[in-house]
Amino acid sequence: MKFNVAFLFAFCFSLNFCAAQNKRPNILIILIDDMGWRDVGFMGSKYYETPVMDSLAAQGMVFTNAYASAANCAPSRACLMTGKWMPRHGIYTVGNSDRGKSKDRKLIPIANTETLDPGFKTLAQSLKESGYTTCLAGKWHLSNDPVPYGFDVNIGGSHAGNPGSYEPPYKNVNLSGPNTEYLTDLIMDKTIDFVKNTSGEKPFFLYYATYAVHTPIQKVKNLLYKFENKKPWEGQSNKDYATMVSNEDRNIGRLLSTLKDKGILDNTFIIFTSDNGGLNPITFQHPLRAGKGSYFEGGIRVPAAFIWKGKIKPGTRSDLPITNLDVYPTLMNIAHAKSTIEFDGDDLSRYLQTQKISKNLVDRSLYWYFPIYLEGGNKETNDPVFRTRPGEVIRKGNWKLHHYFEDNSLQLYNLKDDIGEKNNLADKFPKKTAELLALLEALDKKTNAPAVSELNKDF
Repeated sequence: MKFNVAFLFAFCFSLNFCAAQNKRPNILIILIDDMGWRDVGFMGSKYYETPVMDSLAAQGMVFTNAYASAANCAPSRACLMTGKWMPRHGIYTVGNSDRGKSKDRKLIPIANTETLDPGFKTLAQSLKESGYTTCLAGKWHLSNDPVPYGFDVNIGGSHAGNPGSYEPPYKNVNLSGPNTEYLTDLIMDKTIDFVKNTSGEKPFFLYYATYAVHTPIQKVKNLLYKFENKKPWEGQSNKDYATMVSNEDRNIGRLLSTLKDKGILDNTFIIFTSDNGGLNPITFQHPLRAGKGSYFEGGIRVPAAFIWKGKIKPGTRSDLPITNLDVYPTLMNIAHAKSTIEFDGDDLSRYLQTQKISKNLVDRSLYWYFPIYLEGGNKETNDPVFRTRPGEVIRKGNWKLHHYFEDNSLQLYNLKDDIGEKNNLADKFPKKTAELLALLEALDKKTNAPAVSELNKDF
């Protein structure tokens, strides 16, 4: 009997290729909405109860200097999905960019883009092209439908930035079947169904982007007993919000149990993080300054953990500054996927597995550009009108520089010594200030950031 050698070689190659494909990990991004840096136990909270999140984080690497690439929802998510800084995609805020009263705005802000340009290849599209089954569960916020952006399955995602209600009817969140549960519970039910129904022939990418813990703050009644007599801690005392955090913790536990029961948890690469800082005055991130919508640390620093059994050492903590822009290039490496995209973030996969920091990660700058106004100022922003005025921010090493366009003012902070950004050192360290300002100007040019200079006649 004669064998067709070429056929046998091709057959074996195909089997080996399929085996290699199946060895690739499933990918799970857990993105909590508006969860602040200290809203979890593993980041120090003594008020909120997050045993599942804490246990999960303990199984991998926690980053204490993790950042969202924007201070509020839509731009942060656009950066995550594209791997690009804000000026590249033009999504700077939610809704219009001229928030607040016209008489309070000295400059004409840059018009905001609300829908992600389909010309960008998203993270979901890249993973789908690489053989992953893709699912969005929860909040999308970048278009009316996430499916054209690379998702095979959509569970509740649309342009909605928050539900009309977590209690049924949800008003602006459409889900098939009976809508009788608390919204995040129902979304998790359907997310678990997705996991159970995966065949195992292909790895999956699950982008679990829960609507919680964004407003409206609506208590989970069967969890309220935990907080009725609990003492406040560091400005954290909102009992209804605490039940939402606790319920999200419980739902994540349900998802992890499903992965474990299916025998795939150990081969799942997990990222846990938030899209921006916590919302003042609902929750506080002390000693960080301010909260969501502000480019002080409380608005952009977030909890983050990376977990991958057997690859990332459990119980490790890192003070390396990272950003959610790093997620896309990291996952391309983890998934053995090819990409020609020029990312604005960096691949963290080698560092995660070896804890060896490359010079590039040490020397790079983190950059935020926000040519907008966002109302809701408070005592922590030192601005009674706006949380954000047009400006830009850079962090390099321990130094962070704020540059505001209305008056060309500069604020320099050494985060190692002053995590609360209380002592402006711009006048004391003029050379460092000038160095960082020059880097900002170079990044503005590199990204074609639109200048904000037109005066507002109503001011």
